Amino acid sequence: MAAGTIRYWAAAKAAAGTGEEPYAAETLAEALAAARERHPGELVRVLQRCSFLVDGDPVGTRGHETVRLAEGGTVEVLPPFAGG
Repeated sequence: MAAGTIRYWAAAKAAAGTGEEPYAAETLAEALAAARERHPGELVRVLQRCSFLVDGDPVGTRGHETVRLAEGGTVEVLPPFAGG
């Protein structure tokens, strides 16, 4: 099982009540499931609208169960934002 860091931004940070926390998971799906368990409520709703970067690479439309996490890696949780 890989260990790393999940970083929450904007609305995800507010919903989680923290800017970052550790993960211990093999896939992005596992890491997000654990985050939902730790932070039931608003974060569960926010995560449905988020984009994700894993070690700087966009996840895009790939299934989260197919996205492997690396030891010492970083998952960035990015809610939708407006601006230009």
